[in-house]
Amino acid sequence: MAGVPFINPPEPETTFEVGDTVEVYCDHEKGGQRVRGWLKGIVVQVDPKMVAVQFRTNVFLTDGWMVPDHILWYPQNSPHIRFPAKKGSRAEMANQD
Repeated sequence: MAGVPFINPPEPETTFEVGDTVEVYCDHEKGGQRVRGWLKGIVVQVDPKMVAVQFRTNVFLTDGWMVPDHILWYPQNSPHIRFPAKKGSRAEMANQD
């Protein structure tokens, strides 16, 4: 049987999995102030198009409303969601020299 032709190889259905720690660029509270920046959260739900991330601090929608359940939804391919950068300890970095 002939293979199905395609222009681009199919991508995996999902990049994120429930339980993953991610960073999200959003409006949130830090030190009693509302700031916009990267905040760590946990993926709590994934579907083929969207990812739900829950946070331990107050988060806000872009129009200013606080989200009561601390969960924001992002498209799978959004530039505003990423895996945290791995930070090496100073001891590890010193051993690399």
